[in-house]
Amino acid sequence: MEIFESMKEAIIERDVDKAVELAKLSLEKGVNPIDAIEKGYGAGMRVVGELFEKGKIFLPHVLMSADAMTSAVEVLEPHILSSKKDGKGPKIVMATVEGDIHDIGKNIVTIMLKVNGYEIIDLGADVPLEKIIETAIKESAQGIGLSAMMTTTMGAMKDFIEILRDKGIRSEFKVLIGGAPITEDYAEEIGADGYGEDSKSAVAVAKKVLPK
Repeated sequence: MEIFESMKEAIIERDVDKAVELAKLSLEKGVNPIDAIEKGYGAGMRVVGELFEKGKIFLPHVLMSADAMTSAVEVLEPHILSSKKDGKGPKIVMATVEGDIHDIGKNIVTIMLKVNGYEIIDLGADVPLEKIIETAIKESAQGIGLSAMMTTTMGAMKDFIEILRDKGIRSEFKVLIGGAPITEDYAEEIGADGYGEDSKSAVAVAKKVLPK
């Protein structure tokens, strides 16, 4: 759809006003807000991530694009959560790992998990590994979702699972991982319980390893 391409361009161009205007327009036109996020804004952020990895843009540009997407998602989120299923499913602690300030992808996955009836505790971005573990234990969570958007921080996921093993509590939590540099092979390599390439696949994996 043409509106998805416009949303994508708004993110690449770091245009907050345009991104918000398109979000409102999509609601007026009856566009599925989840599709708007995935096919429009999310597509734009994927391009931004690729440009950043290639050194064609820099971190401030990424953050401005992220701001544009966050503003658009704030318009769409209430309309997504209004379709949230009744009842509370398994509890999942969500966090972007320490050293990584990118949380757009995590936020979208969080919304989708909520819509599908999971109880989410979102710790935000740049979260120390020990804090994630402490929260999961305190809240009696069944799952932990970790996000990393940079190759320099993805190693924290491996460290996290090793810490769980050292503490003798690895079997108490299902660990799901995702983010731009993450692959299914990496998830298997470090012993994660699941990997989601995008929000839809993340929900599918959650349903598989953490059925309600």
